[in-house]
Amino acid sequence: MVLVTLVGEQLAREGEEFIYLGSNSECRNCQLKTVCFNLKPGRNYRITKLRDKYHDCAIHEGKVIVVEVEELPLTVAIPQERSEGTTTTVEKKECKNIGCDAFGICTNTALQNGKTYTIKKVYEKIECPRHHELYKVDVTD
Repeated sequence: MVLVTLVGEQLAREGEEFIYLGSNSECRNCQLKTVCFNLKPGRNYRITKLRDKYHDCAIHEGKVIVVEVEELPLTVAIPQERSEGTTTTVEKKECKNIGCDAFGICTNTALQNGKTYTIKKVYEKIECPRHHELYKVDVTD
């Protein structure tokens, strides 16, 4: 299924990646808000195709353009080594070590606590300064 949304024309390039931050209260009366707000907050997306359709927008500088996007996998930390294609229930980690290279992976805000995900790619073991045994993986829901 093709995902269609609107992005500012200055940001609209095939291959460009962005994080959807969620709805904006300034858009509540816009007739196009359902097209803008159809993505998952906190998730990464890649623009795969630009369509030749522009609209005025009160938020973006200039106009917005209709684009097709693909949802990218979440990169997260899991506590045991798993194989690609297997499923795992991912729990959010509590960590206050914001200086750690893996902090964003361990505390990924788009992660839904206790949800089951499919592992798409396995990377390496994470060097955790708190000595937790963690592995970096890409997952999809």
